[in-house]
Amino acid sequence: MFITLVVGLGNPGRDYTATRHNAGWRVLDALAAQASVAWRNESAFEVELARWSPAPGRTLLLAKPQTYMNDSGRAVAALASYFKLCPAAIAVAHDDLAIPFGRVKISERGSAGGHNGIASLLQYLGDGFVRYRIGIGPKSPPQMDQKDFVLGKFNPEEAELFQQNISTYLSGLRLLIDQGPAPAMNLLNRSATP
Repeated sequence: MFITLVVGLGNPGRDYTATRHNAGWRVLDALAAQASVAWRNESAFEVELARWSPAPGRTLLLAKPQTYMNDSGRAVAALASYFKLCPAAIAVAHDDLAIPFGRVKISERGSAGGHNGIASLLQYLGDGFVRYRIGIGPKSPPQMDQKDFVLGKFNPEEAELFQQNISTYLSGLRLLIDQGPAPAMNLLNRSATP
């Protein structure tokens, strides 16, 4: 099944722009820029939405929920209902503490793993959506509260590395969009192993 909706998870507002938790938004912003598509505020769905045609006869929706991370599922479920999309047609780009910084992994099922945005999606949408997991781990220092870490900004070295990796994140996301989850998992998950 082809992906029809790509969601980037994050929090709206300037205070959150450069935080680790907004990695999904930043990758989706880069994809929209690469595709030369503009974001439009769709208040009925509580999202910023862009439409993109990656191939003739195919339209892809890009969405950034404006509900704050912990309520992302409500906005995504509203979009899925309106466009009549099953979870398997939805890919969600998000930060993941369990994956080393700079790596990417794809999965189609599983628990929220402590990620409140994914927990909200599971609550409103059910399982079966594709997760494009962008590594931000490990937590440092280890004793730091998880919430404080993910809502913290990248340090200068991480910020530079994240920016350098944008093209890698985009090529992985394009692989997922163009070829589907199985080929993308075969390639990206193998290279995600340290």
